[in-house]
Amino acid sequence: MTLPPSYLDVLAAATRINGVANRTPVFTSRMLNTQLGIEVFFKGEHLQRTGSFKFRGAYNALSRLDAAAQQRGVIAFSSGNHAQGVALAARLLGIPAVICMPTDAPQVKVDATAGYGAEIVRYDRLTQDREAVARSIADARGLTLIPPYDHPDIIAGQGTAALELCQEIPDLDALLVPVGGGGLISGSALAAHGLNPALRVFGVEPANAADTYESLRQGTRVTIAPPDTMADGLRITTPGRITFPLVQQHVEAIITVSEAEIAAGTRYIMAYLKQVIEPSAGTGPGALLAGKLPSGVRKLGVILCGGNIEPQVLAELHR
Repeated sequence: MTLPPSYLDVLAAATRINGVANRTPVFTSRMLNTQLGIEVFFKGEHLQRTGSFKFRGAYNALSRLDAAAQQRGVIAFSSGNHAQGVALAARLLGIPAVICMPTDAPQVKVDATAGYGAEIVRYDRLTQDREAVARSIADARGLTLIPPYDHPDIIAGQGTAALELCQEIPDLDALLVPVGGGGLISGSALAAHGLNPALRVFGVEPANAADTYESLRQGTRVTIAPPDTMADGLRITTPGRITFPLVQQHVEAIITVSEAEIAAGTRYIMAYLKQVIEPSAGTGPGALLAGKLPSGVRKLGVILCGGNIEPQVLAELHR
């Protein structure tokens, strides 16, 4: 049985990725603070290497493989951000990488992944199980499977984003974190509660892809149909086996946002903070603008998880 990661694992990951991953900036908006009546601090993971927080976990996980496993190579499955994170981490460490990507993955993410030197294998997200496809190739070629979220080293690496945010703004009273498979939020919660057990942690999830919200409501992991949401990085059908218990233990609530609210949040960050983010990162700002943050929060950290947005999606947002 795989042991879940701890706060000490997040600290170790921070040391491991230091000098390789970017220490991303924190942004504020006086206009938004005035509008909401609270202080909001945005952690700019859209400015991380490969354009998302995923590089943190990928590099942490790959750097921990032994020499034989590194020589054989790795395989991952992803709609794009984890794909790019693994591809770049593999290139930096000299590890061969194969990435399974759905046929409907954003082309900007496919092109970037290929640009980092990874071999790409396509699959149909609606008819094929991505993990089964990847495991079949891994078994045939002796590759190590690096999952996008349900892995202790991935979770610990992702938690370093929140660790940096909480260290830079030490008196936060809450975090708001996008939720896909749960790697970012579970790692963020471990980091936050390692520093301050009283810090409140909230997740934000597309209403069209609310598998974690529904799982928490029912008290067990549930599986939904393949979701249709502009937040392509959050198109997950069931929470992770490792991440979900951590979410149950550490996360106060999951907030759901509509497609219109995601679009509004994405546009707001672009218009007023002048930062290009993808819709997955627009979920948090969308929840704030819609007045969905629970009461009692005065100083909030929000993770902007990525900035890999296709040009046509960007154009549609501003029509």
